Amino acid sequence: MLSGGATVQPEGAARRNLCVRRGRLDTSVPARAYRVELDGHLIFPGLINAHEHLQVNAVPPLESAEVFSNSYAWIQAFQTHFNDAAVIEALLVPKPVRLRHGGLKNLLAGTTVVAHHDPWHAALDAEDFPVSLLRDYGWSYALDWTSYGPPVQQSFAQTAPGKPWLIHLAEGTDASARAELSRLDELGCLASQSVLVHGVGLSEHDIDRIIAVGAGVVWCPTSNERLLGRTLRPRRLADAGRLALGTDSRLSGSRDLLDELRRVAQGDELPPQQWLGLVTRDAARLLRLPWSGHLETGAAADLVIVEDRGGDPQRSLIGIARHELRAVVRDGLPRMADPDFADWFDAAGVEAVPVMLDGRPKLLARALADPAVMALEPGLELMRAQGNSSVRTISIEA
Repeated sequence: MLSGGATVQPEGAARRNLCVRRGRLDTSVPARAYRVELDGHLIFPGLINAHEHLQVNAVPPLESAEVFSNSYAWIQAFQTHFNDAAVIEALLVPKPVRLRHGGLKNLLAGTTVVAHHDPWHAALDAEDFPVSLLRDYGWSYALDWTSYGPPVQQSFAQTAPGKPWLIHLAEGTDASARAELSRLDELGCLASQSVLVHGVGLSEHDIDRIIAVGAGVVWCPTSNERLLGRTLRPRRLADAGRLALGTDSRLSGSRDLLDELRRVAQGDELPPQQWLGLVTRDAARLLRLPWSGHLETGAAADLVIVEDRGGDPQRSLIGIARHELRAVVRDGLPRMADPDFADWFDAAGVEAVPVMLDGRPKLLARALADPAVMALEPGLELMRAQGNSSVRTISIEA
């Protein structure tokens, strides 16, 4: 049981204890429950990254100040970048290792659920994969990039009712990008299950249509501004609850979802009361994840714990760096935390190893501390154990 922390949801904060049973939030406390005192802390739902390419986070980005008219032009420019020695070296790393690295970099920033927009790989089915993944969904890559990914109409038709269907759309500022929503609609692939990634070229009429059919858009502002020089106008989509946030991987976007949230908070597109929903409830709604993005009974016990900095609870999470997170919990088990949570790992039966994260000591579940994976993550390294020097108390003072 997590005791003494204020639990935070997009609509506000409520002070109550959280009970965890078999990886879910429950109402009753088992007779022999382990109690974690969290006075002076806030508990958030684990964050949802609504758009990622997990396997390319260690691939060097295209070094160019050029602003592209659309993503197809960027893809074309990237073809010569594949001949760069650093890119060749990065892609020689086995794909399972690169996929796990993408999962780990998300977890380190408090993300516990990821929508992976690429072909499925057996490595994603590992029981100890760092994050939960969107499953049973349909996807195509883009309308005019047909050599990669399933065909658009076929993929849409084969997606089960009630499951999301993902596609990059209107990722550009030119006439081609601006025409893509109408083209998708004409193909019969715009519906309530459609999740459109980027949407920079969407017009106000397009947004009307998206809201009318109940579709959604994933906003990746950092990637958009780097590649295209601008991003979409998100306010109306956010007002309708039809907007989520994604990182688009480090190949073009932000380091992690905390950095992307910081970008949102520094902009003037959305008011503060809408920020957290982009990575919790609204994202869960778009991706059809009823047990994620909230702290209600029955939800997955995926949690982010931070110090309460006072004032607006969101400000205790949005704007901080990943090394400032006190703990990240997945399925009710601590996966990454500060060293004074050592007894929690022990009580949960999770073997932990000491690591340094951006210069701050942390504990990381041993199952996630694969040296080959950690070698890909800047700022993360194993520490040498020094006798019995680890902190053993779990009581946290307010």
